[in-house]
Amino acid sequence: MANKWGISREIEAFVSNRDTHCIYCGVAFSIEHNSRKTKPTWEHIVNDIRIMTKENIALCCTSCNASKGAKLLADWLEGNYCKTTGISKDTAAQVVKDALMNPPSVIKQENSL
Repeated sequence: MANKWGISREIEAFVSNRDTHCIYCGVAFSIEHNSRKTKPTWEHIVNDIRIMTKENIALCCTSCNASKGAKLLADWLEGNYCKTTGISKDTAAQVVKDALMNPPSVIKQENSL
């Protein structure tokens, strides 16, 4: 059964174990979630709700998620938010680097786990 975002329990468990820090800025998530920076949020790295794979679903902080919004990943990484916070393709998590090199697609859903 999927959660309210349509993410399967298997992918949710995999991503929750993999992404203990924001995939973009690297901040550690806090159990208390006292700030936007330490609260994890679900993220589609490639902004396509149909791509529900472990390569496209990730956890990032609320601040990064709000900044990225519906922007293309490569465009967002070149924007002011990333420049002022020191986020780049080189500092992002491996799942982001992989998405830049080989963007997830709808076809790849069948091989999600």
